[in-house]
Amino acid sequence: MPETVHLKSSQRGGFTLLEIMIALAIVSIAMVSLLSLANRSIGVHDRLQRITAATLLAQRKMAETELSARHGTLQGAEEQGEFEDPYAGYRWQIAYADTPLPSVQMVTVKVLWGDEERNELVDLTSFIF
Repeated sequence: MPETVHLKSSQRGGFTLLEIMIALAIVSIAMVSLLSLANRSIGVHDRLQRITAATLLAQRKMAETELSARHGTLQGAEEQGEFEDPYAGYRWQIAYADTPLPSVQMVTVKVLWGDEERNELVDLTSFIF
């Protein structure tokens, strides 16, 4: 007849409460780190979208300025304004500067967004003949 073996509680397999608590603490720290990285990633993605949109808007405004210069309708004075929907949060400024060559002007197009305190902008500079 087989003999029954009784194990003491210290000899049974399994995890102690302390081991489980340490494992949970390690997992919690890892999760907090991953969540903060995800949050930062969302912020960086939003900023990159704004910079990309501002760059494209600045290129469009520069192309309009160069087209005006070709048609002889360039105003030559500083201009500013706001973009229409869906880019209602973006503003633009155009500045003209003389160069040593009389027939060449330097044009700077700035596209700004957000607070004026943060000074977020994209600027393009080109020369118009």
